[in-house]
Amino acid sequence: MRALLVGAIGVVYGDIGTSVLYTVKEVFGPGHVPFTTDNVYGVLSLLFWTLTAIVTIKYVTLVLRADNNGEGGLVAMLTLASRAVAGRPRLRNGMLLVGIFGACLFYGDGVITPAISVLSAVEGLEVVSDSFTGYVLPFTLLILLALFWVQKKGTAGIGRFFGPVMLLWFACIAALGVWRVAGHPEILLALGPWYAWKFARFNPGTTFIILGALVLCVTGAEALYADMGHFGKKPIRLAWFYIVMPSLTLNYFGQGALLLANPKAVQNPFFMTAPGWALLPLVGLATIATVIASQALISGAFSVTKQVIQLGYLPRLQLLHTSIKDLGQIYMPLVNWALFALIVLAVGMFRSSSNLAAAYGIAVTTDMLITTVLTFFVIRYAWRLPLWLCLGATAVFFCVDAPFWLSNLLKLPKGGWFPLVIAGAVFTLMVTWKDGRALLHRSLQAASLELKPFLDSLFLAPPARVAGTAVFMNAQDGTVPNALLHNLKHNKVLHDYNVFVTVRNHEVPWIGAAERLESESLGHNCWQVIINYGFKNDPNVPQALAQLAGMGLQLDPMSTSYFLSRDIVVPTLGKELAPWREKLFAQMHHNATTAAEFLHLPSNAVVELGSKVEI
Repeated sequence: MRALLVGAIGVVYGDIGTSVLYTVKEVFGPGHVPFTTDNVYGVLSLLFWTLTAIVTIKYVTLVLRADNNGEGGLVAMLTLASRAVAGRPRLRNGMLLVGIFGACLFYGDGVITPAISVLSAVEGLEVVSDSFTGYVLPFTLLILLALFWVQKKGTAGIGRFFGPVMLLWFACIAALGVWRVAGHPEILLALGPWYAWKFARFNPGTTFIILGALVLCVTGAEALYADMGHFGKKPIRLAWFYIVMPSLTLNYFGQGALLLANPKAVQNPFFMTAPGWALLPLVGLATIATVIASQALISGAFSVTKQVIQLGYLPRLQLLHTSIKDLGQIYMPLVNWALFALIVLAVGMFRSSSNLAAAYGIAVTTDMLITTVLTFFVIRYAWRLPLWLCLGATAVFFCVDAPFWLSNLLKLPKGGWFPLVIAGAVFTLMVTWKDGRALLHRSLQAASLELKPFLDSLFLAPPARVAGTAVFMNAQDGTVPNALLHNLKHNKVLHDYNVFVTVRNHEVPWIGAAERLESESLGHNCWQVIINYGFKNDPNVPQALAQLAGMGLQLDPMSTSYFLSRDIVVPTLGKELAPWREKLFAQMHHNATTAAEFLHLPSNAVVELGSKVEI
């Protein structure tokens, strides 16, 4: 439990833990809130109760209960909710689109978070000396380049230090808070909700505007849910209540006490809470903490992409395992460098953490709203709780999330459009791929032959048989794979043993080895095999087929060949998809990683036979 607790602190709370670097600065910095004692108390009270309502009550208490076979995250909740309304196809399809768009917003968040976190940490050098100002952007880009460069080597080696370093970080920010609060202990009165209520009552317009900055204190809350499968509910909850929440509260209140004593500290209240001798070490520790927070998002981007591929919303991409012990340690080159390029673009465009803060929040709050909506369908249709209770609970959280979302809409002209453009582009790719795959499937289905009758007619006058086993990968079970037809046409032979394999991906995180295979004998030494995977399983066809040994079919690796159909998509004029989407799908299909690589087929035993398919 102790190891899981420390691990949760290192991975789960990196993002929300580094929000102390910029949240208070952005609330007071733009000049929306005058410096009065009542206003400082009111803002601190709003900060504390925002953390309490959104993180403590919504995520830690409620959302963590909505696990999908122990897994969390928006994709896991989406599959849980979609299965709960499987009997309502229109509702399910609409829900899937909303949920997938929420997953796309993760990529927008994954661009802004490393940029603003690392940049805000390096900006601490400006507090040390004005002479460092010109080095902030180059240092930030250099740190980010190093971070993305090491991804291909894996994070298993440095990952074990994440927890202890973040534990040190939380200890430091708590100590800084205690030091400043000790000078103004009366600041702790702001823990009372009446200060937030009083501030909002007498400053409704200002309150609405600063909600867009206040939400920065809960960025990273989705990670609580997304990383549940890695650490479990209990360590995440214990870490929040005993370490993270108290440390964040103390630091925010310490920054508030500093502002009461020195309003000029608003230029960077976090770093100015520290004594002069501690500034450089604090900048170094903050930079390391933001790198760890960024690493969690990068790893999350790899994991989410893999899950989305398994669900059929993206083409196969190159995926490399960076650890022989932990299958969750993966690296996706295209995702890695696309994220880096977008982060460099964000840093170059916005050039400061304050400018980036204007772009930050819209993706987070939209995801929070989507999570709230999906939670309703889970608790109503999966858990079957009373309708009044489901509506009441959802309405409460919706009323909390909606004002933050609406306030962040004010940021759209100032940069809030940036993560939405990223999410929109990814969403277009995903929906085009899904629709294109459906068209391709229908086109292949229309021209397909049933497997059993075909084999029965084939063996009335069987072709020559050759030694060995042929494994034919087939997208649709029960039909004749194109690779078999081409093999018979050109080679005019059939292997002694023939296995027709279909890989099925399911809307559950994991499927165990006991449920991996479904096999059926077709006679004439032919078998139909279905291999089942969850969206977090790592597909490995040879490993799965090894289970056939217990069913009477031994596959010798030295005499087994894998036959794949390599379809070349040809766009044609039609009403199903716009011409540009058909061309986009054809290009995505062409550039997809080969099925052989994705399914871990031995490269020296694969035979690909191509054919053109019009859609």
